[in-house]
Amino acid sequence: MCKKQESRNRFLVPSPLVQNPQIPTYTHSSPIYTHKLSVSVHRSFSMYKSLILAILLLISCFEASCSITTGSRSLLRAVNTNAQDHTNFAIDLNSTSFDAVLKDTPATFAIVEFFAHWCPACRNYKPQYEKVAKLFNGANAVHPGLILMVRVDCAEKINSNLCDKFSVDHYPLLLWGPPSQFVSGSWEPKKENSKIISIDDGRTADRLLKWINKQMGSSYSLDDGKYENEHVLSNLSDPGQIARAVYDIEEATSMAFNLILEHKMIKSKTRASFIEFLQLIVAHHPSRRCRKGSANILVNFDDLCPSDILSGKKQECMTSGPITLSNSHICGSEVPRGYYMFCRGSNNETRGFSCGLWVLLHSLSVRIEDGESQMAFSATCKFIHNFFICEECRQHFYEMCSSVSNPFNSTRDYALWLWTAHNNVNSRLMKEEASQGTGDPKFPKMMWPPKQLCPSCYLQSPQSDAENQIDWDQNEVFKFLASYYGNTLVKLYKDKELLGEAGSDKAVIDDLATSTNALVPLGAALAIALASCAFGALACFWRSKQKNRKYLYLHSLKSI
Repeated sequence: MCKKQESRNRFLVPSPLVQNPQIPTYTHSSPIYTHKLSVSVHRSFSMYKSLILAILLLISCFEASCSITTGSRSLLRAVNTNAQDHTNFAIDLNSTSFDAVLKDTPATFAIVEFFAHWCPACRNYKPQYEKVAKLFNGANAVHPGLILMVRVDCAEKINSNLCDKFSVDHYPLLLWGPPSQFVSGSWEPKKENSKIISIDDGRTADRLLKWINKQMGSSYSLDDGKYENEHVLSNLSDPGQIARAVYDIEEATSMAFNLILEHKMIKSKTRASFIEFLQLIVAHHPSRRCRKGSANILVNFDDLCPSDILSGKKQECMTSGPITLSNSHICGSEVPRGYYMFCRGSNNETRGFSCGLWVLLHSLSVRIEDGESQMAFSATCKFIHNFFICEECRQHFYEMCSSVSNPFNSTRDYALWLWTAHNNVNSRLMKEEASQGTGDPKFPKMMWPPKQLCPSCYLQSPQSDAENQIDWDQNEVFKFLASYYGNTLVKLYKDKELLGEAGSDKAVIDDLATSTNALVPLGAALAIALASCAFGALACFWRSKQKNRKYLYLHSLKSI
């Protein structure tokens, strides 16, 4: 353990340039001396040219090292991408990125290590901390989305106030708590009822993981492989688990958009159906960042994918240029993250995208107004029919859509139809997975919702898993759907400002306005300012020399 000490900043002041007294001053106006002066000017210009090139290189270095956006996931990716040491799994933060990253993380808990780079104990502890961070941090983590592990260097002056707020008096100091408690928060060792607590026994990777397991009631191991010893959330009696699916909906939305672009599925016949579904998610997607991203695409869609291009010989949208659909982010640059949380299966081949897409459709069905029910039905059916790649699933869904004879007039009718359609799909897949043995043993297909989640949805106990043998109370089912995929889905993350009220045009407009603000890194700004000054000095120098040359030349003409 290292005691905290005051850091001292020492500034290196370069020696001032001294003019060379040996350089002679020519007063003769002959062409010989004029030529020598030109050579002197040329050498001076070469010297300044080298200086300018060095400054430009300095700008490039600053841009490469400092251009990290404020968005937390972009920050994490930038840190991990630029890092030369690929064994770093814990995220290094400072006072400018600390709140943004912890506010935006989907993780349930966070561990913050406060350290000092000069502390030998901290350097020795880093490999131990990284072993545990490897289990939880990043898309390739064994158990992603549960714990965010970060580090803050208190020896850096920029972090002094942040470390003081959390009462850092020794290194390394490990603090544990919900990420939201760290945002604009503080910690005192003797503060009662604090949700942030100090990890008092984490000096090795084994001891730290043992402390985590005791805190969470888990049994994680440093030897865990991906999807081994997996602690997926399968407690059906806990309706609050659906709140974690907000991130899965973002993941599924982004993946669907990327698949559409990858397979070049937007053509003259499908363009209108894509726009129709885009309008639906702009208004009612449960994620604010997806409403913002889809609104950006919708506003610029005629430029990104003009109808006249699709109707001509070229049947694809724009794929080249500074602004294209391929470099647009429907849920922001932070998504996709590469993993699912609520929709994560017990192995890599189950649940995931299909689960996230179903949750998205159910959430849209309960967020629309009565007058939008038919539009939502039509947009959803066309979207699945035109853009869902699984042929058998797409055809089955299309058949269910085609069987509807009367238009929908209420949110209730459409939400119950989608619920029935989902149970029909589950019924078909139950038989197929049972015969092929391809189902997820921890998440077998069933009629939804199960009685553990909604006992009032059942008029009598079901005799089997077959839907046609369950006597449903559809009024209670709709109440459950509206609550489960409505308020319960979003309530836990409203305080993170990821979500806003559905249909809030002002929120989208504000987001669109703020998204255009560009941040210039401090280092790059200083380098640019230095370069500007150097260019100005060079211009003044060159102008004065040109005047001298003109004067000498004219004077020599008079002497002839």
